[in-house]
Amino acid sequence: MKLRYTRHFLEDYHRLPQPIQKRMDKQLNLLLENFHHPSLRTKIVKGTKEKIWEARVTRGCRFTFQTEREVYILRKIGTHDILKSP
Repeated sequence: MKLRYTRHFLEDYHRLPQPIQKRMDKQLNLLLENFHHPSLRTKIVKGTKEKIWEARVTRGCRFTFQTEREVYILRKIGTHDILKSP
């Protein structure tokens, strides 16, 4: 699998504190190695028309993504409230 970053994701990522960015980088490596790694707590976001996934960065920070063939499309990163916005 490969990663593709949306503009929105990159904007969110660059606003994060450095320690959270480092943790996000670690979690992305885990995602590439094992989609079901327990640290990620990967699950489908309920109520979405498209199949959107959510995974854990820290206790209070999550990221969302979609899968398309052999690519993870990273959509958003932030708190639960941020992820609920369109």
